[in-house]
Amino acid sequence: MITQDWKLLGQVEELKRELESKGGLKELEFNGRKIVLSYYEGEFGALNNKCNHMGGPLAKGKLKKGCIECPWHYWQFDHKTGVALNESTEPLSSHGGTVPNLPLKIENGSLFIDLNGESERVRANYNQGRTNLSRQPNREPGKIRVLGLSTTAMDREHPRFSTSETLLKSALERAQQSLDVETKFLALSELNFRHCEGFYSKSEKACTWPCSITKMDPKDEMHLVYEAFVHWADVVIVSTPIRWGNASSLYYKMAERLNSVQNQITLKDRVLIKNKVAGFIITGGQDNIQSVAGQLMNFFGELGFHAPAFPYVAHSLGWSSEDMERNMEYVSESEYLKNNCFELLARSVELSKRLIQ
Repeated sequence: MITQDWKLLGQVEELKRELESKGGLKELEFNGRKIVLSYYEGEFGALNNKCNHMGGPLAKGKLKKGCIECPWHYWQFDHKTGVALNESTEPLSSHGGTVPNLPLKIENGSLFIDLNGESERVRANYNQGRTNLSRQPNREPGKIRVLGLSTTAMDREHPRFSTSETLLKSALERAQQSLDVETKFLALSELNFRHCEGFYSKSEKACTWPCSITKMDPKDEMHLVYEAFVHWADVVIVSTPIRWGNASSLYYKMAERLNSVQNQITLKDRVLIKNKVAGFIITGGQDNIQSVAGQLMNFFGELGFHAPAFPYVAHSLGWSSEDMERNMEYVSESEYLKNNCFELLARSVELSKRLIQ
């Protein structure tokens, strides 16, 4: 039988005032063991400080209607029992488990906690991603697979001509006809995906793989990019316009969400992207091509991609020219640019074959 170990926490009235001034939560530590003490509507609670999901510090969260909300991914647990709220867990979870609770008692106006009375943790089951993104990224046998990713922003109900996307599609179509490869086209403008919400800023461990947003939000379609980059594609050709001297805003929105891929290297020395190739198509009515190319190559290199010789094709009329109608006409009719983009794709495929071998 485990003997009780009651420790004095303080005077009840003083603890009430302190907890109410701090939003109802306080972190306690006993020989390196952390507990979150809570107070809500006249009742105290004590739980193990580690969230059932990814181990987030519950004491740094919020107390909402008798539940402690984890600051990392917003899971909620009853502040006395530690039982998870089903509606706060990730979609497709069968249950959110139970965070261990500790007995409390009040004697002579003082609050005590039994450090030996901690209940067992009931582990959570949670969604691993809509397409089982957490599986090992092993390449399936078959032809070289080429993903064309357009990052230009547009309203698909009122489409406009895109120079970067036009060149990308031209290269994919020619590759399908003349190279022994599989191709797939993906436009970020057609995907419904959320901005990165900065979980990494809370803790590097809070930025998970699969991405926490993808696991929490069944409507988030960033899983299509993750699936293509990590599991499907051997070659990725990214096209972007130049917007005020930079790649498109949709590119940067995507790039921030790819932190979950790169962070696996930081956390677990786990490289999710191996032996894959990335090339780039950059067009714009303004200049700054080399700066845009440099950012793209640096970022994709940090993810684990290799670059072929001559890793990008670019076109710009230059800073002083704002004749966009002429620019669109030039690109649409330019066999030179189309040939160069296809050759970029072909070089990428050849490098991919060597890497796979």
